Amino acid sequence: MSQVNVERVIGILATDEALRRRFTHDARAVLTELIQRGMELTAGEQISLAGLDPKVLARFSRYIDDRLQRCDLGHGGSHLKEGVS
Repeated sequence: MSQVNVERVIGILATDEALRRRFTHDARAVLTELIQRGMELTAGEQISLAGLDPKVLARFSRYIDDRLQRCDLGHGGSHLKEGVS
């Protein structure tokens, strides 16, 4: 089950522009928020995810169809829905 959550976090970061921006500035805070909303991650997974290169995430996100992206329309932050989607 844990690998599924790692994949979900990477997917969320790849498709949510505002969250990715926040992750760039404070990866641990974003991961803590995801955990508080129900995402289960081990300590090792948290460390590994926090070490993801934000530039690589941004580059990867450019290859994902725009229809699958959550754009930041100038609000400066992403508001995650309960249950993390």
